[in-house]
Amino acid sequence: MNIVIHHNPECGTSRNVLAIIEASGYQPVVIEYLKSGWTRPQLQGLFAAADLTPREALRTTKSPASELGLLSKSVSDDELLTAMVTYPVLVNRPIVCTPKGVRLCRPSEAVLDVLDQWPKGPFYKEDGSVLINEAGQRIG
Repeated sequence: MNIVIHHNPECGTSRNVLAIIEASGYQPVVIEYLKSGWTRPQLQGLFAAADLTPREALRTTKSPASELGLLSKSVSDDELLTAMVTYPVLVNRPIVCTPKGVRLCRPSEAVLDVLDQWPKGPFYKEDGSVLINEAGQRIG
């Protein structure tokens, strides 16, 4: 299975999602989007595939969203996309693409919905809670 993860190595959720993918036996393509940036068509395609609006994908904390005035409901999707291209950190992460679909994997267990196989349990979330138990069953 081909997997792409749009990843921020400084983010605990993103690191955990990458660990889940790798522990499941996959070798994903890792795109560090803070380094590579985004294009408008790329974001539009990812959001359409994940059934997200730019507002739903907007990172509102630990980003310049508030300072840029992007939290107002009057800001259009077009304006949000322009800001996301200019400031890649505005896109919430990680976004994972597999043949089973595209997901914004926040919370991290959302990645399980797009994987054919899961890691052997137990496997934990970034906050220490159990994600997959010893029997390989998803918790929560």
